[in-house]
Parts: sequence; C-alpha cells; structure tokens
Amino acid sequence: MSVLTDVPMWAFLISVLVGYLLGIVSGLVPGIHTNNFALILLAFSPFLSEKGLPAVCIAAMILSNSISHTFHDIIPSIFLGAPGEDTALAVLPGHTLLLEGQGAQAIRLSALGSAGSVVLSLLTVIPLSFLFVKGHQVIQANMAYILIFVVFVMIMTEKGEYLHGEGKIHVWRKRFFAFLLFGMSGLLGMLAFRMEYLSSPIIGWAEGSILLPLLSGLFGASQLIISLFSDPIIPVQYDSKPDLERTKIFRGIVTGSIFGSIVAWLPGISSSIATLFARLFVKEDESSGDRFQDDGAFQSSSKEFIVSISGVNTSNAIFGLMALAFLGKTRSGAMVAINELMNGVSLEISQVVLFLCALLLTSLLSYLSTIYLGDNIHHVLEKLDYPKLCYGIIFFLAVMILLSTGVFGLLIFVISIPIGMLAPFLGVKKSHAMGVILLPVILYFI
Repeated sequence: MSVLTDVPMWAFLISVLVGYLLGIVSGLVPGIHTNNFALILLAFSPFLSEKGLPAVCIAAMILSNSISHTFHDIIPSIFLGAPGEDTALAVLPGHTLLLEGQGAQAIRLSALGSAGSVVLSLLTVIPLSFLFVKGHQVIQANMAYILIFVVFVMIMTEKGEYLHGEGKIHVWRKRFFAFLLFGMSGLLGMLAFRMEYLSSPIIGWAEGSILLPLLSGLFGASQLIISLFSDPIIPVQYDSKPDLERTKIFRGIVTGSIFGSIVAWLPGISSSIATLFARLFVKEDESSGDRFQDDGAFQSSSKEFIVSISGVNTSNAIFGLMALAFLGKTRSGAMVAINELMNGVSLEISQVVLFLCALLLTSLLSYLSTIYLGDNIHHVLEKLDYPKLCYGIIFFLAVMILLSTGVFGLLIFVISIPIGMLAPFLGVKKSHAMGVILLPVILYFI
C-alpha cells in the first residue's frame, strides 16, 4: 500500500499546520533557526510515533517548518534590522526602505519572491534535478574557482560614490576598500570557525551556529548603531501595494530561484552565498553615492534584490529536498532530520509527492500570513521609541548570542560590529562583508 493511502489526512494536515506555525516562530524570532526545531522534533519523534503520528508526517512537519521560515524570516531583517543566516544581505536595503515608509511593501515583495520561487521551482524541479545530478560533481570540483570569480566581480564592480575630478584613482581606491573589508571579514570568519569549539551554549537546547554572532554583528547590530547616529523614527508606512515593474519582479524570482536551486546541491555552501550570485544580476544600489544620485533607482534595485533573496531561500529549501530524494545527500539540518526519520532509505515517489503537497499548502498559508504581518506589524512599531527599540534589539541579540554560543560568541559579536560599520564609512557595498563566509568556504574547496 502506498504512503499516500497509509497516512491519515487529519495527521497530515495537523503536521503541516504545526510545522507552518513553528516556521512563523523561527522566522520572526532572531536567533532561532529551523535547525533548532528540526532537532527538537527529531528528538520527540519516538514519543509522537507512539501517539500514532507516522514518521512521514513528522518529516512533513519539519519540511513545513523550513518552508514557512523562508517566508517569515525577512520580517525581522527589515523591521528590526536583525538578520538570520539567509537574510543578512537584506538588512541594508530592507531597513532603508522601512525608514522611507516602504517597509510593508518590501515584505509583500519578499512574499511574492518566495511564492514565485515555489511555482517556478515546481515547474522546473524534474529537468533541473536531472541536470544537477549529472553536473553537480563538476560544479563542486570547480567551486573554489567559481567563488573566486564571484569575489573578483564583486570587487571590480565596486565604484563607490562619484566625486568630480578624481577619475580612476577614486574607483581603484574604492576597490581597495572593498578588498580590505572582504579580507577583514574573511579573516574574522576563519578565526571564528577554527575556534568554534570554544563556543558553548549556556542553555543546552539553545545551541547555535557561530554564524549567529558573526552575521548579527556584521549586518544587524552595526546597521542599527549607524541608524542611531541620525536619531531616526519609524515613519508611517505607505500603501504596501508593490510599485516595482513586473519584469523586475520576474527577474528577481528567476535569478533567486536558479541560484538557490544550484547551491542546494553543493555541500558546505549556504543560501547566503547564492544571494551573492543573484546580487550580480541586480543594478548597484548599496553605496550611498548611488542612493543620493538617483533615489528612485536605489529603491527599485533594493526591492528587486529583496525579491531575489526570498526566491533564493525558498528555492534552496525546495531543492534541498530534491537533493535528498535523488542523491540521498543532506544539505541542511532539516534534511538531516528528515533523512533520519526515513531511516536513511531513499525516498519513494509517493513520499516525495506527499512532501510536495505539504510544501504547497505551507507556501499558501505562509504567503498570506507574511503579507498580513507585513501590513500590520508597523502599526505597533510606529508607536515605539525607535532609538530605544534599537537598543533593545541589540541587547536582545547579545543575550541570544550569549545563551546559544557563550562568551566566545559574544566576543565575536562585539568584534564584528565595527567591521560591519566600515562599509558605509568607506563608501562601499556591505555585501563585501560576506567574505566572512566566502573566504573560509573558498579555502575549504581549494
């Protein structure tokens, strides 16, 4: 008898709903990752099985959690400036749009990016999966060279703010600053990863990755501190209806989905690196010079980039399931947990179909709730004192980091903040600080 007929409908729907709700929690609360819930659900799986819940339903719950997370994790990045591992690069454009009254629109665009990625991924999942099965070893063997090329393009396309009369000297100075920021963040990443054994959670169940203090300092707290320099307030948010051209929305979905799907097949590569690939297809927008010269262009490219980032994360989660189904390889904590629940046996077609149904239902619910939260959360934040809110978020991040990674993690957090603040002061894009992940990964593949 097939899995589809063995699984009670009530058990399947409850599992998807619980996973969806857990994804809202992990997405909205900085410092909580889908891996935390995946491991907790895996630990409780024997108890749940005794109560009559089939293992495939527990696996569907974990999958729903990971999909729901990719929809909702953009909200704290934009409204609080508190990034997760996969939304670090969204902090600057998203937070800027928030302060310009377009935070709710940014959330809606993110939801469109994730939902569009689900549709595009499901339409292309079969041909792309067969293509990646054939070519993933070639890509993996040349991954170091591919990433070096990405870094080269990132640095060589850095122009900074145009200053009349300086010519090429100014451009090469900005490229040097970009290389400096990349190198400093990369060295910090190497130090943190090599000494990660020093990080120990104060609360056992709250164990977190060293990426939490690294990315929270480089992209979260540093941006909040810079915002405090201007004593800003959260303005009234305009109509959330997207005003980005459909062609740019579609381009953001396509680029995000493609790079998110590619990275899902490669070990040691997170979706945060896929966002850097997608970033190359979006017009420059992060330097202060670009912004003041053409604010409309800045907003347009920021919105497209947010669509792209959301597409990356959702596509990465979907194709992570395909990597497990076709190769038996796990590329995330959620897939590790699902693989263990399935006893390491190759997934049957009926199981994959069931998981895809869970994915579709979760995506629909997540799309609606993400838009609802994006349209309403600012009503609460507008009533708060923004400087005090920033201080509160920084304190919250510090506490979360201390609880999950110990004193060593807190030290890394403190060190990463001034490095993250260098980008706007040097007049270069903050994406160069992704050297914190890129440099260690490049050295891993060499």
